[in-house]
Amino acid sequence: MITIEQKNNVLQVSVLGQFTLDDYKTFEDHVRYNVKFNGDISLLFDFRDMLGYSIDVAWEEVRFAKEQAGHFVKVAIVSDGQWVSWLAWMQSLFMPHELQIFDNFDNAALWLAA
Repeated sequence: MITIEQKNNVLQVSVLGQFTLDDYKTFEDHVRYNVKFNGDISLLFDFRDMLGYSIDVAWEEVRFAKEQAGHFVKVAIVSDGQWVSWLAWMQSLFMPHELQIFDNFDNAALWLAA
């Protein structure tokens, strides 16, 4: 399950439990809508309560990130899991936006606001 909240030009996405393909499609719809009507955005992912995700979500994420990469200003990921940090670092090698990984939500929000 995901929750999505917009604050100014930041889309905050929190994942609770298993991150499903339907959840990811909902996220994609929010991004497309916001980019169309508000321009480039920053993303704040809170993965602290995520239990995992399937290969179809991972594949969709790669495809969508390549499609929308030019519209992301900054991406902050909050996670205490090492594997999420490693995957985010791998993705950052191929994407033009700034990406930082945090273990504290407030620090991530401050970095995006700066």
